[in-house]
Amino acid sequence: MAVTRYLSHVTLFSTKNSNLYSLTLLAILCTTFYFIGIWQHALGPIPNSSAAGAGVLSSAPCHSLPTTQLDFMPHHLPLDPSPATAVPAPHFPPCDPSFSEYTPCEDARRSLKFDRDRLIYRERHCPEKDELLKCRIPAPYGYKVPFRWPTSRDFAWFANAPHEELAVEKKNQNWIKVEGERFRFPGGGTMFPRGADAYIDDIDNLINLKDGSIRTAIDTGCGVASWGAYLLSRNIIAVSFAPRDTHVSQVQFALERGVPALIGVIASIRLPYPSRAFDMAHCSRCLIPWGAYDGLYLIEVDRILRPGGYWILSGPPINWQSHWRGWNRTADDLEQEQSGIEAVAKTLCWKKIVQKGDLAIWQKPKNHIHCKANRKVFKQPKFCQSQNPDTAWYTKLEKCLTPLPEVSDVKEVAGGQVPKWPERLNAIPPRISSGSLTGITENMFVENTELWKKRVEYYKTIDYRLAETGRYRNLLDMNAYLGGFAAALVDDPLWVMNTVPVEADQINTLGVIYERGLIGTYQNWCEAMSTYPRTYDFIHADSIISLYKDRCGMEDILLEMDRILRPDGGLIFRDDVDVLLKIKKTIDAMQWEGRIVDHEKGPHEREKILFAVKQYWTATPPLTPKQDQ
Repeated sequence: MAVTRYLSHVTLFSTKNSNLYSLTLLAILCTTFYFIGIWQHALGPIPNSSAAGAGVLSSAPCHSLPTTQLDFMPHHLPLDPSPATAVPAPHFPPCDPSFSEYTPCEDARRSLKFDRDRLIYRERHCPEKDELLKCRIPAPYGYKVPFRWPTSRDFAWFANAPHEELAVEKKNQNWIKVEGERFRFPGGGTMFPRGADAYIDDIDNLINLKDGSIRTAIDTGCGVASWGAYLLSRNIIAVSFAPRDTHVSQVQFALERGVPALIGVIASIRLPYPSRAFDMAHCSRCLIPWGAYDGLYLIEVDRILRPGGYWILSGPPINWQSHWRGWNRTADDLEQEQSGIEAVAKTLCWKKIVQKGDLAIWQKPKNHIHCKANRKVFKQPKFCQSQNPDTAWYTKLEKCLTPLPEVSDVKEVAGGQVPKWPERLNAIPPRISSGSLTGITENMFVENTELWKKRVEYYKTIDYRLAETGRYRNLLDMNAYLGGFAAALVDDPLWVMNTVPVEADQINTLGVIYERGLIGTYQNWCEAMSTYPRTYDFIHADSIISLYKDRCGMEDILLEMDRILRPDGGLIFRDDVDVLLKIKKTIDAMQWEGRIVDHEKGPHEREKILFAVKQYWTATPPLTPKQDQ
């Protein structure tokens, strides 16, 4: 036991000594490193690399220690451009308020340079490239968003088109009246004092306007387009046109009312429509010399009328026996004029089906079997040989009869019978079913129609304004193709002007659009459209900027879109994402708000969609005499 107790004391002593030695050694090391640290601190801060390598901390305050920032920026960027080559940010200031109704291709000052014979000076004459404005056309001070349809048919804001000339000149004919801040359109016309509705009823008593066989119409020399305005309730859509002349703002008033219209005149070039486009053409005292120039203007009406279509004439010289004194013309003069019109109509193989009261109606034949046979009797006009009947952009009028497509039977409709409205909207158009449009099949047409139904449905999920019934009235499709966008919106209270670009190497599809019962026009978007500023509430632009790449400047196309779009109007661009980014940069400088969203098929498509809205702004208030001083 004693031995054991002794051994335990020895072990305990050894352990204590060992711990003492360890503590002593640790104290010596800490003291040594402490003095080394003081000595190094006296020499200055330790570089980060040394500190990191030695694992020694400096006693300097934390905020004074050098730090290394993480750098996430790329270090292989191209060199900055020199000031001489840097591209400046786009800038588009407002134009002077005097340009608020500027129509570049129908400018009154430019028109005076051209021939006044046959009204050639009132045709399209566009500015040269160096004459193009690089500013934004302002709305007049006091401009207001137009009334919604159908109220707009009867009312418009005076501030939007501040012209009283028609109200004064036509005060006895009920075209237009000024009532405080508003215009009122009673629906009257020179030849329909009882109103446009009653006048259309008179036409309906002579030819059937109810059964859907007549859908598209054209009104030449339209006034304020009351005829077209009142046809809309009968599911007939008319393109109305008039020149920009002494009757100020006829077309502008029509568009303020929400009625399709374009600035135009029959002079020396074809109207911008394909052959066989309209079911009905109309002239109510439109002052066009139909019997002059060997019937040149009636020959043009014949080109654009569908087989079996109607031409309606009221006003001089019809019923001249009752009106010649009021028209301030001699009876002989008026009788001779009517005889000239009757003679031209016969050479075109038209049949006069009725003349009752102030109305006379002719019908174009369904085919040219008999017409070709009677060329032995009527030597003129001969049938055209050279020009494509659907070519109609700066195409000169010719004194020749546009031949209808061949048929095998005298009862057959040349070019194919179109179904009645509304079936014709989605039926295969004859131009496609006949194979006359190379590269477009019936299956392609059906697929395109379904595609645009889905696209418009997608648009409405993104754009609440387009989805709001009645929010937009006048719509423009800048690249309509087969009219699928317009067809998908047909049940909404709106209309679409379908444009087919003429210099974009495309198949001419405007005839298909008319065969569907829709309306449209040809257009070169390197030039201005034949319309007033603030014409459209909404513009749809499918690949239009890519289409005109290297043809004209993107900025010029966007400025034209800005000109014809109303304040607070909407736009949709479809294009490659790189193109849309360039568009977005430009429209940001034009007081548009825009955002790019994914394609309806998802984010992996390069094609994207840009939704935009033109901000509401107007010209500054005019200076009073005191302010001007």
